[in-house]
Amino acid sequence: MLLRAAWRRAAVAVTAATGPKAAAPTRGLRLRVRDRAPQSAVPADTAAAPETGPVLRPLYMDVQATTPLDPRVLDAMLPYLVNYYGNPHSRTHAYGWESEAAMERARQQVASLIGADPREIVFTSGATESNNIAIKGVARFYRSRKKHLITTQTEHKCVLDSCRSLEAEGFQVTYLPVQKSGIIDLKELEAAIQPDTSLVSVMTVNNEIGVKQPIAEIGRICSSRKVYFHTDAAQAVGKIPLDVNDMKIDLMSISGHKIYGPKGVGAVYIRRRPRVRVEALQSGGGQERGMRSGTVPTPLVVGLGAACEVAQQEMEYDHKRISKLAERLIQNIMKSLPDVVMNGDPEHHYPGCINLSFAYVEGESLLMALKDVALSSGSACTSASLEPSYVLRAIGTDEDLAHSSIRFGIGRFTTEEEVDYTVEKCIQHVKRLREMSPLWEMVQDGIDLKSIKWTQH
Repeated sequence: MLLRAAWRRAAVAVTAATGPKAAAPTRGLRLRVRDRAPQSAVPADTAAAPETGPVLRPLYMDVQATTPLDPRVLDAMLPYLVNYYGNPHSRTHAYGWESEAAMERARQQVASLIGADPREIVFTSGATESNNIAIKGVARFYRSRKKHLITTQTEHKCVLDSCRSLEAEGFQVTYLPVQKSGIIDLKELEAAIQPDTSLVSVMTVNNEIGVKQPIAEIGRICSSRKVYFHTDAAQAVGKIPLDVNDMKIDLMSISGHKIYGPKGVGAVYIRRRPRVRVEALQSGGGQERGMRSGTVPTPLVVGLGAACEVAQQEMEYDHKRISKLAERLIQNIMKSLPDVVMNGDPEHHYPGCINLSFAYVEGESLLMALKDVALSSGSACTSASLEPSYVLRAIGTDEDLAHSSIRFGIGRFTTEEEVDYTVEKCIQHVKRLREMSPLWEMVQDGIDLKSIKWTQH
């Protein structure tokens, strides 16, 4: 009976495989990376035959959200997904030993990129968890003596939410404003430090506007005042040179998928000398020196280590190339379109993150028009709120300009042709949308929009 059922399933599978194929949908987008639809692993008698053929996808210009996996990273990971599957914490046989050796090599690769000791690297599930461990861990460990923290208004959501959570526990948090450039005022930082301040948390490179904070100067101030310094470096590690000792950084958050590594893995650097103590957030088997319990996923950390090694080797080349492409994009857009504003400091800035506001154009409308380029808007386009980005509000951007912002991300695999195509489409659609805008028409007629008193009907 079982044999007959197996033959019947095989016959159905053969029929499905040789039957007529459904035509793959085309969306009029440019071809990018993928040549075939993903194949289903479900047997043919329980799932319809997958569609095959070319799938046209948008160009990818959103590397601040995530980066594609570098093929060299995938090559390093594959053996640990297939053959070397031992638990790295198994101490009694070769399967565990080989996984542990791979994990420790990855720890060394991550440490080397930021000038740390491998024992100072704790593997996590990503930068969000790293930020939570660093901020909540330090605050809770020293809570008997120190109940004050300092951060900025333009931090990533997970840093701000961690601070809000600590406020609910009775901690006091100072949210430093930033200047119009997006950079904090160091005098304001010094003035904000109190005798009971345990931690200062300032991100290295902002994920929305690409502004670089003066990390070394902040580190010196914190060190001189005996306050721990944490930086969320998810957008900076592997892209700009960082040295935790030279910059006097005590804790640093790292993400795998922001540096062409796998998703679901990251690391937190926690200084050993002078020792920084953190209270663990997670209870369990005491892995990662008790700071992050749970089995370390060997393939993912191997991928993170390989991504860090590749980034270290290619950082200078990548930075030069990305800088040229960024300059090309900005100059070509600005020489063809008036009333375009670049948000954030143009000097202290990571070139791969470009945030432009196109006056008299709604950012969401432009994103929808640019459907064959994967971009993101500075405003909260994916939420129910129509409020503009809190980062753009913090740097004093007018609300109408904040609503018209688009973030362009340029990365390791972005080509000159992709930049030129994005520029061409962007100019074309901004001109078209402005022609439809009554505000643009009024400005062309010389009317000052700020002088108009709008009435609600």
